[in-house]
Amino acid sequence: MGDPAVKLEQLRIDRTAKSPKRGARAIGWTAGAVVCFAAVAGLWVRAERAAPADAVAATPPSKSESAVSPPASVLDASGYVVARRQATVSSKITGRLVEVLVEEGQRIAAGQVIARLDNTNATAALAQAEARVGEAQANLQAVEVALTDAEPSFKRSEEQFRRGLTSSEHLDAARSNFNSRKMAVLVATQSVSVASAAVGVAKQNLEDTIIRAPFAGVVTVKAAEPGEMVSPSATGGFTRTGICTVVDMDSLEVEVDVSESFISRVQPDLPVTVRLNAYPDWEIPAKVLAVIPTADRAKATVRVRIAFESKDPRIVPEMGARVSFREDASSPGAATGGNTTP
Repeated sequence: MGDPAVKLEQLRIDRTAKSPKRGARAIGWTAGAVVCFAAVAGLWVRAERAAPADAVAATPPSKSESAVSPPASVLDASGYVVARRQATVSSKITGRLVEVLVEEGQRIAAGQVIARLDNTNATAALAQAEARVGEAQANLQAVEVALTDAEPSFKRSEEQFRRGLTSSEHLDAARSNFNSRKMAVLVATQSVSVASAAVGVAKQNLEDTIIRAPFAGVVTVKAAEPGEMVSPSATGGFTRTGICTVVDMDSLEVEVDVSESFISRVQPDLPVTVRLNAYPDWEIPAKVLAVIPTADRAKATVRVRIAFESKDPRIVPEMGARVSFREDASSPGAATGGNTTP
């Protein structure tokens, strides 16, 4: 069976001997610690080298550099591009269109012919008025001849009455005849003036059949075609009241509604930056043109007009716009404003 004490001695673990696995693991931990320390040291050295550059970047800008930077926004608002000068062109008289000489998008000059109405009646009326002038002038010549013939007879009657060769009744009849001839000449002269004025009216009616552009601009809407009836006022369901709409592109501006709680931050000539919804990355310089001195009770807003500093063909009416009101460096306390969207 053997000695039990010997067997127990054989089963005892010798803890003085080092395991090879534990030794390898210790070497791995030591190597990892060395690598981490080297990495931290490298980062510290790199940070020390970059410190001067960071210090330079954190240096406050000079006065010249701060003057170039754009001023901060004190208020933001949204609105639309509108034209201060636009007109729906119609005719002064009711008539039928025979020509429409413009198309949408066409640029036209002031006084350019836009359309023509049927001028048949106007032409006939002008011819009639001119004929009446001729008739009036002929009547005038006739009464002038009669006056010329009556004058010697009247003078002869005066001379005979002075000599006592004729009665007073004969002289009165000669005088009455002479005066009536004079009045006939005056009436005929006025008739010529009236007929001439009628010719002027007929010519104007003929001219009114030609519709011209009231100012230079671009046609944005074409509302009538040849064959349609047009009138300065609505007279029926099939009568047009406008032929086209002309917009003066040089009068474009932005209208925004500013909350009345922040309207104190807005004053004329305040610098503004406009961004159109169609071109969100395009910053357009502008300024406050006017603050309309009335508020909208329903919306609690005040309308503000914004003028562009320069014109650009990309800006067209009814475009959506975002307006940023900038600080005015010349005004005291400009830096106290905050960026607030009403």
